Amino acid sequence: MDILYVGLDGGTSGQRIAALRRLGHRVTVFDQYRAYPDNKFFRYWHMKTALLGLDWLVERYMLSKMRGMSFELVFVDHGDLISPKVIQAFRQAGKVVVNYNQDDPYSDRDGRRWRIFLKSLPSYDLVVTTKRYRVEEAKTKGAQRVLAVRSPADELIHRPVELAAGDRAKYNADVVFVGTWMPERGPVLKRLVERGVPLRIYGERWNKAPEFERLRSHVVMGNLEGVEYAMAISGAKIALGLLSKGYGDLHTTRSVEIPAIGTLFCAERTSEHLAMYKDGEEAVFWDDPDDCADKCLALLADPEQIRKIAAAGLARVHDNGDFNEILLPKIINEAFRSDSNILAASSRKLAGSLCGDP
Repeated sequence: MDILYVGLDGGTSGQRIAALRRLGHRVTVFDQYRAYPDNKFFRYWHMKTALLGLDWLVERYMLSKMRGMSFELVFVDHGDLISPKVIQAFRQAGKVVVNYNQDDPYSDRDGRRWRIFLKSLPSYDLVVTTKRYRVEEAKTKGAQRVLAVRSPADELIHRPVELAAGDRAKYNADVVFVGTWMPERGPVLKRLVERGVPLRIYGERWNKAPEFERLRSHVVMGNLEGVEYAMAISGAKIALGLLSKGYGDLHTTRSVEIPAIGTLFCAERTSEHLAMYKDGEEAVFWDDPDDCADKCLALLADPEQIRKIAAAGLARVHDNGDFNEILLPKIINEAFRSDSNILAASSRKLAGSLCGDP
């Protein structure tokens, strides 16, 4: 299938692009963020207002790239700058237009960042969200059809790895958290340190944390992606999953990536986590920072229990099927299901591409 992928060719978006290609699709990538200068002002204005007053730059850029092109599917990743006018151009070039968004554009945490996205909601054939609790709100705001999915891991990036001696020395840790600082995360990790949990933190913006002086010796500043991220998780005995309170998350990408890498997943107890893994057998869940500290310290005293739970979690995440090469065909099938004429015309080609050699 000829697919136009609108999004970053990097991070988890890049992993989805690579997975689509492994599935046999021909993927053209348009990065809408190249429509404006990469500097501090534009990055700030993008995140705060979706380029209010300057969003015409994205429209002009995307419309110029679309001229004379034709696709069977347009897959918009994120879509915070993609206007209804641009989606209309996508529709002229492609049969079906899908939006996939792992953020929470329906909350008010991010101010005006999602103003264009919300205007565009009715224009998509299918809107895919990893926030099951936002499905009805998405429909209320105009989405025609909404599909709720779990955040996937990637088959090639998130898998057990045998670390070389140098990497083992670099990434070896007892308990690790990999993630950007958020206000609610600092107090949790500070309490673990106070309780004597041997903790390492990787991520950006931790210098902004009010608790940074207490956490400084535990923090390795900088963003980890891809292989580096997998090695940092793999080098730990226990990896923590902290949720975003601003979004009200019940699971995140960490919820599948950590078990898929083969490390024990220790996270906040939520209804979605409990549906994904058996507590104490396939993952370990906690109710507050002291409960987390108690469980981490008890596990570190029992290496065999860590090994058993990590192995069971790895098996369960594969049983759950929470991977890109499984999720993406489901999204494509659901997108085409809405148009019986398109489905009839494309079914043979679609079936062949979904079953293509990786």
